[in-house]
Parts: sequence; structure tokens; C-alpha cells
Amino acid sequence: MLRKIVRIDEERCDGCGQCIPACAEGAIALVGGKARLSADVLCDGLGACLGECPRGAITVIEREAEAFDEGAVSAHLARRGSAPPVHAPAPTARPPSPAGRPRLAVVSDPAPEPGGGCPGSRPRTLPGRTLSVVPGGPSAPGAAAASRLGHWPVQLQLVPPAAPYLQGADLLVAADCVPFAYPRFHEDLLAGRAVVIACPKLDDNGLNARKLGEILSRSDVRSVTVVRMEVPCCGGISMAARQGLAASGKDLPLRDVVIGVDGALRGPAGS
Repeated sequence: MLRKIVRIDEERCDGCGQCIPACAEGAIALVGGKARLSADVLCDGLGACLGECPRGAITVIEREAEAFDEGAVSAHLARRGSAPPVHAPAPTARPPSPAGRPRLAVVSDPAPEPGGGCPGSRPRTLPGRTLSVVPGGPSAPGAAAASRLGHWPVQLQLVPPAAPYLQGADLLVAADCVPFAYPRFHEDLLAGRAVVIACPKLDDNGLNARKLGEILSRSDVRSVTVVRMEVPCCGGISMAARQGLAASGKDLPLRDVVIGVDGALRGPAGS
């Protein structure tokens, strides 16, 4: 049938994920670092996601598509552990955004359901945190450990390449098993750095290398520290960092830190 449906321009999409929570039907997902329409039957064509894209990559077009199916939406959200959306009356147009893009909205914009959308969709600096090194030694016995994480998101494919927290930052590229193995990850490695995490074995390591290249090209990162596990497959995260740095054309300090599966530090830590 011919109907209105969302179109996402892959060339303009930078994978920030801000559109995902705006879709109550869960029709949009990040695939390979890009926002994609999961299935035609999940998109109602109302365009609540339009104004959430900072790059104007989302439009509503008219094309041949399967009919919107609320039953399919309910089943899809149930698999994700989300409640079905409550559909509001037909949308009204908002005034054009400053960039000239039309913005559409339903009468009442629902808050994202628990478990729905993408928790890493909006880049932010965490309140009360900074990327400066926190002085002092280990916490006293019985004291609560302080988190050194100063921003969100951290998953490599969710991080906007030109995020404000990357500007002038020392970048930590961490294999995602490292924080579980190394007990002083926050104090010795994370403090004072922006961080991205990835798995060179379970992720597409080519995508990891391309995303790191984009980050290093579009931000003024000062240095790169790679921290990985000692297992052979984890060496891919170092390879991705080197390939990304080479692709960026920049000459930045890069070093490797290796963590043993027993939690021991096999290389230098600290600043």
C-alpha cells in the first residue's frame, strides 16, 4: 500500500541515537553505527522522531510499504521488555526548526518506556563529574568508591564523533572486559580521560577502526591509550586504534596497556 513512512538518510546519520527514544513503537535501531528502520510494519509514519535528529537525516516520505501493525509493535516491544505505546490523536505541525527542518509531534510526547529506546542515545556530561584527574589515593576502608566516569555514552558505536567531551581529551579505548578484570580501572585508567569501549571479537572490528578514525578526525583528542586483555583475540582493539589513527592522518601519542585475566596489570598505568 502507498502510505507515509520514515526514511533515514544513511549518509547524513552519524549514529548518535537521539531518534531512538522518540519512537514509542521501537521502530528504529542502531545497526552498524547507523540508525535503521527495523521493519515497515513498526513505523506509524507520524514522524515523532523527526525533530530529534541533529543532522536532519530523518524525513517522512510516501512510498509503497506494509501497513502499520499495532499487533506487530506490541510483540516487538514485548520481546524487548517494553510496554506497548499509547497512540495519541493525529499529529499537529510544530514551527520549523532553526535549520529549516519540519518538526512533527503527537499531542502528548510520551516518555520513553523502561527498557525501550537506547539508554546511550543522548551524549551528556555527568553532573558533578569532570574529566580532570581526581587527586588523592585509594578510598579509605569502608568508604564508597568514586566513579571517574565523566560522560555518557561510552559504547564506541554510540559515541558521536564530535561529542563535546572529546574535545581536548585524552582518549581511553577499552576492551569491554577490562573493567571487570582490573579492580582499579577507575582510579588508574579512567580518571582524567574520555572513554570508549568495544569488543574486538564480538563486534565488527572493521567498524571499530572506522569509528575510531572518524572520532580522531572530527575531534581534537590529544592522546590515545588502549587497554585490553592479555588474550590473543583482544589484540584486535589495539589494531583498530592504530588503523583509526592512521586513517585520521594525525600524529598522536598512542600506548597499550595489557590486563591479565587474573586482574594483574601487565603494563604501565596512570597518566
